[in-house]
Amino acid sequence: MTTTDPRPTSEPTDARPARRGTGTRGTRVVGIAAIIAMVWLVAFGLGFSPEDRDQRESVRLLYVHVPTIWLAYLAFVVTAIGSGMYLFTKKKSLGWDRLAGASAEIGTVFVAVTLVVGALWGRLTWGVFWQWDARLTTTALLFVTYVGYLAVRRLGGTHEQRARRSSVIGLIAVLEIPLVHWSVRLWRSLHQEATVLDTDGDVDMDGLMLFSLFVGVIAFSLLYVWLVMHRTRAMAMEDLLDDHGLDEALAARRAEDDTLSATPEPAVDPKGAS
Repeated sequence: MTTTDPRPTSEPTDARPARRGTGTRGTRVVGIAAIIAMVWLVAFGLGFSPEDRDQRESVRLLYVHVPTIWLAYLAFVVTAIGSGMYLFTKKKSLGWDRLAGASAEIGTVFVAVTLVVGALWGRLTWGVFWQWDARLTTTALLFVTYVGYLAVRRLGGTHEQRARRSSVIGLIAVLEIPLVHWSVRLWRSLHQEATVLDTDGDVDMDGLMLFSLFVGVIAFSLLYVWLVMHRTRAMAMEDLLDDHGLDEALAARRAEDDTLSATPEPAVDPKGAS
């Protein structure tokens, strides 16, 4: 006796699960690596790294404060790259737009973490949580700019309209990064100048402190990649649901039109019409 396989033959039955499984395994590997790196950072940041001569134990905030703003810069650069790839390529792939949006979301969160940790650090070193300092003010402006970018992405319209308007903002907003980075030299600032990325090339840090900072960069980089992988996948699912919802609405509209066209018109009595 022969049986008929009810599954469609237009695509291999294991193709879609295989792609999903590959993505899940990759995300899991990056996630595990991020967790290990975070544990490594806690061990070095709170245990092995020495206290600072002047700032004492408060210097340990450095291992979160600096990596988060560096990764925020990177995230916004990725947003600009994704925006440019959408605008200036012929294919106009929404995958680039989703990458730009996901990276901007994570970068905005990292800037928020930078501001909060910086406020705590300022309270310990300056005696206040906030000063209208050049670095602090420009960083807050960067945060507000990308909050606005994310708000623009939530406006109505098609996916293509969302991608076009947000791509333009993404390319403009990234120009604020040099302003934030060089603000300590452009204006008189309470914030210290760069210690590691100093143009003079003189890194005035203890070796173990520098290594702990390096561990922090690795840990937050892995966390960034893991979050981007998750968020882009979630955005693709959201777009798919929106598309299906539109298809269902159009199908319902067509069915309504078909029903109206199929309804016979009432006959008109010629005598009554005369």
